[in-house]
Amino acid sequence: MSETYVALLYSIGVGEGRRLIMADWRSMMADLGFQNPRTLIATGNGIFESRGATVRELEIQLEDAFERRFGRRVDTIVCTAACFHRLAASNPFPRESERDGSRVVVRIMRKPIDDDSTTALKRYLTQGERLREVQGNLWVCFENDPSRSRIMSVLASKRLGIGTVRNWNTIRRINEMLELNCSPDW
Repeated sequence: MSETYVALLYSIGVGEGRRLIMADWRSMMADLGFQNPRTLIATGNGIFESRGATVRELEIQLEDAFERRFGRRVDTIVCTAACFHRLAASNPFPRESERDGSRVVVRIMRKPIDDDSTTALKRYLTQGERLREVQGNLWVCFENDPSRSRIMSVLASKRLGIGTVRNWNTIRRINEMLELNCSPDW
């Protein structure tokens, strides 16, 4: 029986100022034999069905295929639909997310972030940001525009390990797609 998975790309640049076209990524997933590949917005969020592979095996398949097809290796975080639902339910900033989902972000980690890294990040909280580690992922609530925060550049780097950042609006929409098993708005 097939299981539903979420795939999140670390970056969708494919070199020389070119960005990945989601239709091309869906085609690549279909060529791998994944069923019902679909994407949400043009920031590297995919959903597909597969059977008989571990999450890590799926990540490797996607990363290898991406490199063959687009000429660049891109870290890809894969999780089951159940794991993604738990991620969405673990949001430690629900009221703030309701007010403005663009000001709550999560860095979804391949391996849980360690306590030392979480502690070290606190020095970057200079504009009223709040940081919470939940289930190995990092959540940040911003008082101001996230792009102006010192911590955002650290979250987007690979210094913390392999992971990728999404805001609450995107997390919510992926979660809704999983719940409804609906088609996205490409």
